[in-house]
Amino acid sequence: MANSFGSFYVGNSGLSSSQNALNVTANNLANVDTKGYVRQQVVFSDRHYNEFKSEAIGVNVQQAGLGVSIGDVVHARDIFLDKAYRQETGRQAFYQVSYDTCTQVEDLFQELDGEEFKQSVQDLLTAFQELAKAPGDSVNQNLVIQKSELFLERTKVLYSDLQSYQSNLNEQIEDGINRVNEIGKRIYELNLYVQKVEAAGVETAMTGRDERDALLDELALYGTVTTREDATGFVYVDFQEVGFVQEYGCNEIGLKSELGTGFYTPYWPHLSDLPHEQYYQVFKMGTAVSAEDNTDIGKIKALLYQRGDNYGRWDDIATSEAYSKIQNSTLMEMEAQVDMLFHTVITNMNNLFCPNTTTTEPIVYINDAGDRVILPAGTKVLDTENCNVGANGKLPPQEIFKRIATDRYTELKGADGKSIYVYNEEKEGDSNTQYQIGSIEINLALKQQESLLPTITQNGAVDYDLGARIIQVWETQGMTINPNDNSPCTFEEYYDKMIGNLGTKGNVFYSENETLRASATSLDNQRTQVTGVSSDEELTKMIRYQSAYNAASRYINVISQMTELIVTGLK
Repeated sequence: MANSFGSFYVGNSGLSSSQNALNVTANNLANVDTKGYVRQQVVFSDRHYNEFKSEAIGVNVQQAGLGVSIGDVVHARDIFLDKAYRQETGRQAFYQVSYDTCTQVEDLFQELDGEEFKQSVQDLLTAFQELAKAPGDSVNQNLVIQKSELFLERTKVLYSDLQSYQSNLNEQIEDGINRVNEIGKRIYELNLYVQKVEAAGVETAMTGRDERDALLDELALYGTVTTREDATGFVYVDFQEVGFVQEYGCNEIGLKSELGTGFYTPYWPHLSDLPHEQYYQVFKMGTAVSAEDNTDIGKIKALLYQRGDNYGRWDDIATSEAYSKIQNSTLMEMEAQVDMLFHTVITNMNNLFCPNTTTTEPIVYINDAGDRVILPAGTKVLDTENCNVGANGKLPPQEIFKRIATDRYTELKGADGKSIYVYNEEKEGDSNTQYQIGSIEINLALKQQESLLPTITQNGAVDYDLGARIIQVWETQGMTINPNDNSPCTFEEYYDKMIGNLGTKGNVFYSENETLRASATSLDNQRTQVTGVSSDEELTKMIRYQSAYNAASRYINVISQMTELIVTGLK
């Protein structure tokens, strides 16, 4: 009887194990198209044995098995493929953002109110070429004023569009950080859920693990991610090499808004000294972008690089040291190059009509208080001997592009009673004194009376040599797009080189993006071979388990008949 009931146990284990295996297979088939679902695999094991003789009495062990059981339902993943895939997708997201930025900026230059920005530069050149033919013609003078104003307005619009796109990237950074925090908090919740379900060692929290793995895949798009799972199923997550999801919760990332620009800087509140305004930044931006050093991973870092930390100005590309701080930011670099083109054009034109010279001797003048003041030799002043005047014949001559908050000259009275016009220099860091976009306007006096344009010599004759000087300024190859550029160019060539440089950078980003996309796809295909559900394979398993179930059922019927025969035969 004991052996007969032991046979019943064996048959029952076959029925229950096959039924559970069928349930797992059916669940796999039901989720064959579910994104993020990881197939479940049944692992069978022996149930416990009954021993008839033990090794203690010096003979071979004799055992009788009690059937089969499901030892585990495996949540199939390859941690090495996961790590490689997440790194590649994070790197691909970095170059995707960089490429998209270049494309958007290129569109801004090529489509500005239906025309390329280059057209405004060409129109200004044409106006000055016409003025060169007949400097005293009021029509040509008026054309110069009109085209100068158009050039100024279109430059302002372009620069404003670039700033708006920076603001757009800034909002994307905010959205990205908010999503990272949401993912971190949800992963922590899922960690607790997995621990609770798997605490007894009986059940595996498949759904929770699937959701958690999908969130880790998404988190890897935003930055560098490393994970470690302990024996309880809790996953510790580091984001940008700092503990993010820990046993006590999620260390959320904060956003610091910079004064003036409103640009966000992500920081770790738990590592920062907020009372002393010392912020521990999430992303280290001072290092070079390098695949070897893994500094090119994550879309948020790319957004930070492309946005930059300020608005680009012409003096950002005036020196190698200044340029090194903005060269990773497409928007700051393009803003600085536009401002440099604008600055160079307008200062050259102003210097042409209002030429300066430097004094070889100290200047002595009497100030408003009646005191005697000395300016050192080398002071920049109006070249009164060689400058032209307008129709009114007055000095100083009128400049075309005027600083809103600073006059071009300060008039002083020399010790001999003659007027001295001291040039008000541009001061580094002071936008009010610089010829830059946003602080310039067209001289109102010239707009009201174009004949005040300085095209007349001080003896009253039209300066026909002015035309040659205008052409010389436009054709002089004196501009470079950055301090590393060794081939000077003209104003027009500068624009072409600027756009060409942007296109080259965009092509590099595109090439890297496509290469990494292919690599990530290949890794994802390899992961799918491990985690994905094959309907053909699952149907094969279903037939196998169904057959096993039927066999166990027939086995029990046979044992039942044998037992019934033995019991009835004892009567």
